[in-house]
Amino acid sequence: MRSDSPDSPSTLDSPEFPGTPGDPANPGSPGSPGSSGSPDDWHLTCDLDAFLERAGEFLASRPASHTVPLTVVDSLRRRGPHVYGDEDPVFGVLGGDVPGGEDGGDGGDAGGDDGGEGVGGSMAGRVGGVRGVFFRTPPHGIYLTSLTEEDADALAVKLAAAGHRFPGVSADRDTAAAFARAWQRRTDAEPRLTVRQRLYRLEELTPPEPAPAGRARVVAAADRDLLARWYEEFSEQVGAHPAQDGGAWADSRIAHAGITLWETPDGTPVAMAGATPEVAGQIRVAPVYTPAELRGRGYAGAATAEMSRAALASGAAEVLLFTDLSNPTSNGLYQRIGYRPVADFAVYEFEDGPGPHGPSSRSLSSGVSGTEGGPGSVSRA
Repeated sequence: MRSDSPDSPSTLDSPEFPGTPGDPANPGSPGSPGSSGSPDDWHLTCDLDAFLERAGEFLASRPASHTVPLTVVDSLRRRGPHVYGDEDPVFGVLGGDVPGGEDGGDGGDAGGDDGGEGVGGSMAGRVGGVRGVFFRTPPHGIYLTSLTEEDADALAVKLAAAGHRFPGVSADRDTAAAFARAWQRRTDAEPRLTVRQRLYRLEELTPPEPAPAGRARVVAAADRDLLARWYEEFSEQVGAHPAQDGGAWADSRIAHAGITLWETPDGTPVAMAGATPEVAGQIRVAPVYTPAELRGRGYAGAATAEMSRAALASGAAEVLLFTDLSNPTSNGLYQRIGYRPVADFAVYEFEDGPGPHGPSSRSLSSGVSGTEGGPGSVSRA
């Protein structure tokens, strides 16, 4: 990590997660004694193992709600800390000091209709005292699990005071909006809503009928150049900063058979549907891409159905995907295949503002989560 980075070790707590003092001189501010949303409750680190020791059980307890952090953390563990960028990732945990069952129960699940997982509501249920996390994989923005308004503000206070700057935030709709407002108050950075997405869960797979001519096949090493090119085209068309080098992305997907191609009867690939490795019983279909000149022929739907079938056959308890809410075609397609809504997500970019600690980072892209197929990236089918 560069010493002049705004996320340099001097601005972070140690791997043991000590807290940052609040402002006892201002009893009404978050972080002061007795406040409901305290920066003291947020613990930051660059140590992935320390983060997982504290928050791993919380993340695994709600695999659909936490699909993006689960898959990002899994990728960091398998492929190294710099798979998404040259700077070290940053992690944060809300709470976790009190053993589970000693913090007034599990806190209940509020908001959203996602099978009791608490996405999009005011408070995610606690596990082991943890009630929220965030991560950031620079140069991408910050990703948050579901938070209350008070806890979102407390996080903004903590990060702004430590000199952190980032290009945007991604989270469930209510949490993203709450943090964007809080970040604007603390830094004068102007938030701009750039992406609205919906998370879907597969209930009963219904392959499209009739299927387009051709067949599905799992990607092979010979497809590397095609995958790299399609990944870069995909990123460009959704306006996202590529999460990683196209060739490296292709290699990782080939290694775990994480792409299904649909090809015409003469063997020409015409669409791809990817899937993340299984983590905590969930697999997320991502990305789905068809070159522009080949769209509207059913190729993406056929590839997605086959990838979904393979995910189920592998033993995944849940198969998920994100769609762009501005695209009724893809939302209709996936619902016809058998996907049902879980929760809505949003991405905000932060425009430059002077703030109390200097200018904010310029917005880099809508791909703030640093992982394809999560909030900030959309299907191109």
